[in-house]
Amino acid sequence: MKKHILTVAAAAGIMFTSFGGSVSAHENHYTVKSGDTLWKISQANKLSVSDLKSWNGLTSDIIYVNQNLSLLAPHTHETASSSTYTVQRGDTLWGISSRNNLTVAHLKSLNNLSSDMIYVGQVLVVSGTTATHAPISTVSKAQLVIAEAKKYIGTPYLWGGNTPAGFDCSGFSKYVFEKAGISIPRTAATQWSGLKAVGSPSPGDLVFFETYAPGPTHLGIYMGDNKFIHAGTSTGVTITDMNNPYWEPRYLGAKTAF
Repeated sequence: MKKHILTVAAAAGIMFTSFGGSVSAHENHYTVKSGDTLWKISQANKLSVSDLKSWNGLTSDIIYVNQNLSLLAPHTHETASSSTYTVQRGDTLWGISSRNNLTVAHLKSLNNLSSDMIYVGQVLVVSGTTATHAPISTVSKAQLVIAEAKKYIGTPYLWGGNTPAGFDCSGFSKYVFEKAGISIPRTAATQWSGLKAVGSPSPGDLVFFETYAPGPTHLGIYMGDNKFIHAGTSTGVTITDMNNPYWEPRYLGAKTAF
């Protein structure tokens, strides 16, 4: 029965290995299965482990289930001007692609990634001569921040909170920006002191208020049209008009992370 199955599979142009993995229909990529090792994959595909590691930017023998590996050497013109980036704790594909003027889709394509999951220590190709990449604009970054912030409308206020279980004002802004791939300080005071001041806010900028004590004690993310989204103590995450009689006289200024 096993021989019959293998014969049918071969006729269909699909290669099955003895360790349960499968090569794609084009036979140039392989998705890692449970129990796989680089040695098993290289032997099944008549490759050396060193080539397999080199072609996939691997610096160790560690691989992960569902990781997509290239079984072909990159074209010479693709690697001639390529550079790499080693994933750090807290990195996201969006953040890495933004810093290197790539789209997430192209970054995934360059590295044969089938999902948005990346790992600390993973080496990613971040440039090459195969395509011209348009920089990700400040406008699109701001749109990502605002879209992410709106996902949490209705989340309750929690002093010290910085997760969707509950946010305080600066925990909310930090969480949202990091989900969009942008790192900012944690507290209202450090966000105020650590970010660049702007004369008037643009969408995606942070707007600060002086409430229960002197200095920046509350903040939100400016959305445009004189509205900001924030984690209010009595409202949770909500959208508020800056002309609101409570907030307008307490406005301190705006800072940008872009």
